[in-house]
Amino acid sequence: MTAPAPTVATPSAGSAAPRSRAGRRPSPSRLLFFAVFLGIPLLIYIIFVVSPFLQAFYYSMTNWRGVSANMDFIGLENYRRIFADPTYLKALTNNLILLLVLPTITITLAFALAVMVTIGGDSRGEILGIKGSNVYRVVSFFPYVLPAVVIGILFAFIYSPYGGLLNGLLNIPIRLLNALGVDIAPVGLAWLGEEKLALGAIVAAVVWSLVGFYMVLFVAAIKAIPSEMIEAARLDGCGRLRMAVQVVLPQIRENVSTAVVYVGIMALDMFVYISVMTPSGGTDKSTEVVSRYLYETAFSRSQFGLASAMGVVLALVTMLMAVIVLFGTRRKDDA
Repeated sequence: MTAPAPTVATPSAGSAAPRSRAGRRPSPSRLLFFAVFLGIPLLIYIIFVVSPFLQAFYYSMTNWRGVSANMDFIGLENYRRIFADPTYLKALTNNLILLLVLPTITITLAFALAVMVTIGGDSRGEILGIKGSNVYRVVSFFPYVLPAVVIGILFAFIYSPYGGLLNGLLNIPIRLLNALGVDIAPVGLAWLGEEKLALGAIVAAVVWSLVGFYMVLFVAAIKAIPSEMIEAARLDGCGRLRMAVQVVLPQIRENVSTAVVYVGIMALDMFVYISVMTPSGGTDKSTEVVSRYLYETAFSRSQFGLASAMGVVLALVTMLMAVIVLFGTRRKDDA
């Protein structure tokens, strides 16, 4: 008696064997999707970001004067010249000082105000901000909608030694004392003309213009934190300061690091504020920054090759700052 032959299952005509993913050709619609949503943005980025930077780097190694197509390749001579220029070193130093001071003050004030208007209210009952928080948001955000040129002109009048608002406020108690018979000379400080005060006065103007925007940014981030987390911290007896630093701040870490990068970029620029408030870079170049000195070198002296070298160095410092902030503030579990 013979055993029946084993039957081999044959695939039906309607079900074809699945092909491997590696051998599958992308469909025309898939290719069109990548071309539109990846190819075009990448092309635009290369044309308008990468290409100008490479062009500026090439110009920085020439003696191009900007008025003709003739230029000679001189290598790194322009970089040697700018790092031997005391004015450029002073401008770069001022930018680095602003890079440390401006983000620290702006982000700290914005975070403190955001905590006040979101969770800074009564410690009992529903979690609310202080009374009138909506009014504070609108008032704080208002300076950000003003152009930087307007803010610069406004504070130039405020800091004026002749009839400026700041000196006028400081002279009020002096006038009262003079009326009582105490002879005190009125205050007539030239805030933007004093070498030791000018840069700090400009920082105050920039902080005033930026705090409101970043406060609103942090308010939106804090409102996204689960209320249960705030409630649990409050039930555990967590104080306001401790809750802000140990509970709220870690939850909005990414928002804070992004804000630091943007304010840092502002600190490394400052062209508009410096050009309006101290057009020549201040007394003894006390408020000079790289962007304004670059503009003067290029368009007043027609040294475009030298100005391009200044711009390349500033771009590298900006990118280094962004990398340090973004990667330095990442959590270990995100690495």
